[in-house]
Amino acid sequence: MRYQVPQFIEVEDKIFGPFTFKQFIYMAGGAGLCFIAYRALPLFWAVIVMLPAGGFAAALAFYRPNNRPFINTIESAFNYFITQKLYIWRKIDKKIEPKSAVEILEATKSSLSVPKLSGSRLKDLAWSLDINETIYSRQTGKMQGRSDTTVSKPF
Repeated sequence: MRYQVPQFIEVEDKIFGPFTFKQFIYMAGGAGLCFIAYRALPLFWAVIVMLPAGGFAAALAFYRPNNRPFINTIESAFNYFITQKLYIWRKIDKKIEPKSAVEILEATKSSLSVPKLSGSRLKDLAWSLDINETIYSRQTGKMQGRSDTTVSKPF
């Protein structure tokens, strides 16, 4: 039995003419706010209220920064402003005073650490390097990957 797989599921349906349901609600809300401002305020003050309200409604309906709805940007900005910020690191510029070569040499000598090896440990390491064997392998007396027999080469 064959089933049809839905395609274009990211595209919203156009319900009210060329507008999706969300776009229609944003535009209707902006138009309603503009109508209330027009009826309740004098014309000069109504225009001052209507321009930002209409612009915000149009931005909610049509503006998509980074191909995401504008309401997501508004929500992210709101969350950013109301949450606490934790600053882990702030760069503080320090004045660097030039050092002499003697001071640099003494500082590097004190920061370098050479591991100390006992005599027996050093001999074990030298032995393992000479016979191509690690000291951690369980084979003793044999070279890794080779047998004790000699192989003659054909000319």
